[in-house]
Amino acid sequence: MAENTQSNRGFASMDEEKQKEIASKGGKAAHEKGTAHEFSSEEAREAGSKGGETVSQDREHMADIGREGGEAVSKDREHMADIGREGGEAVSKDREHMADIGRKGGHASAGSHGSASPRGGTHEQHAKAGHQSHKNK
Repeated sequence: MAENTQSNRGFASMDEEKQKEIASKGGKAAHEKGTAHEFSSEEAREAGSKGGETVSQDREHMADIGREGGEAVSKDREHMADIGREGGEAVSKDREHMADIGRKGGHASAGSHGSASPRGGTHEQHAKAGHQSHKNK
């Protein structure tokens, strides 16, 4: 049986809140004493860049961040409505796209872009079926 070699003493064995409290006191004391390192904006920029590169290499973490962001945004109904409205406005300004919809639509029901019949199936499927039924006569 393995012996427990971990100690119940020391900084690492403390809970996270206690560690933060001690570290904060140490930082404040160093600043008061004048021995704390003051980062220049360039040093801070470099450190942030290195951290960002490291985090972005964790694909699972990045996927989690994106998923959480998407879930949060999708809960904002007004924002989602704005997105849909902007998309609809952009598409309606594309005359060629709207003309394609009109050509494909013919007399089909509205909202379907002309691809489906009220009886079910596409226009092409109905045309093929009609052609085949005439062969059988």
